[in-house]
Amino acid sequence: MKQRTGWDVFADLLDTKVIHRICAVLLLCAGWGFVPRAAHADPMTFQIVSVSDSGRCGRYCPAVIAAEGEITDETPEQFLEFVQENVNQASLHAVVFLDSPGGKVAASMQLGREFRHLGAAAIVARVDPDGRRGVSSFVGARCLSACVYALIGAKKRVIPPESLVGIHRMFAYVDSVDARGDAEHYRLYDNGTMRAALSHYTGMMGVSPELIYRAEHISSDRIHILTRKEIARYRLGSSQF
Repeated sequence: MKQRTGWDVFADLLDTKVIHRICAVLLLCAGWGFVPRAAHADPMTFQIVSVSDSGRCGRYCPAVIAAEGEITDETPEQFLEFVQENVNQASLHAVVFLDSPGGKVAASMQLGREFRHLGAAAIVARVDPDGRRGVSSFVGARCLSACVYALIGAKKRVIPPESLVGIHRMFAYVDSVDARGDAEHYRLYDNGTMRAALSHYTGMMGVSPELIYRAEHISSDRIHILTRKEIARYRLGSSQF
């Protein structure tokens, strides 16, 4: 019989009792609050977070990964390295709490593919820094712009009512020099190639490609926050497990 590795255990989301216990602790259906965050964010970082009272269950408390910050070109590889370093922790489950203002489109897709490869679920939420000591508490979070493409890759996607998911037209900032030698900084928009790749990726992950079409028709100067009806229409996620 083949011996199971730490990666196999991490990717196993079939233990529904544990997942439901995590959700019961977090009270996903209860009245979470939403604590606003600043528009600017540092590059995404990862940490292991217990989702129960450590005074009661100690090292046996179920734990998840909290991912916060902007998705950069390095984020997918950093996520894999983090998982590899922590995968043998018996209490760690394949659940990622996601809070991000966006970032690089291609890197976000790659991060989403890593979520799917590992069988990870994603919940748009974050750790409350003002929670009681020894007991992790969580509040509504944001998953905006390119973050949505990482969220799409998760095997299970949960968006609590207090959390915000927002989309807009993708672009990249480009620095160049004009004919007079003056520096230019402008937005470069997709010519259709990335949109096609995103649509294919989205469909493969079980989300409606219409989400990409909708995003590309929203000005890059604003964020459209998806309604619960839109989230359901695009099959982006549910409010609970």
